[in-house]
Amino acid sequence: MSSGSARTQPTRRPAQNALLAEPWKALWNNDLSQTDKIIAPDFVAHAAPITGSGDDTVHGREGLNGWVAGIHTILRDLSFEITVGPIATDDYLVVRWAAEGTYAGGFPGASDDAVGNRVRFTGTDTLLVKDGATSPDTWDRDFWYTRG
Repeated sequence: MSSGSARTQPTRRPAQNALLAEPWKALWNNDLSQTDKIIAPDFVAHAAPITGSGDDTVHGREGLNGWVAGIHTILRDLSFEITVGPIATDDYLVVRWAAEGTYAGGFPGASDDAVGNRVRFTGTDTLLVKDGATSPDTWDRDFWYTRG
């Protein structure tokens, strides 16, 4: 019985890619041990420098760990949660997230009066998945705002 068209079997890759969401969240919650497990060695991302100066490109696992550690220095008790997703395809993982922490100082242009304020921000990560490891393809970061 042939219908004349080839039937494609569903792949398991979307389900496997979706499993990367929790370790991705753990990494952003400062569990830097996740980096070697889920981040491709040739990782490259374009992100605003956390200190407000320097290169806007993050290279490799060490660069990502530095970026994550830097944001945790500026925002103590920072916590990320996934609010939508994971949404996964054969090649991508997408998560919408929210993060909140207490501003500790160090962000260029921010008033010293802001130290101690709660900061909440949201964003969407679209991650290219290759060989079971994430390598961001694009990042969408929403505006920061403070809550007193």
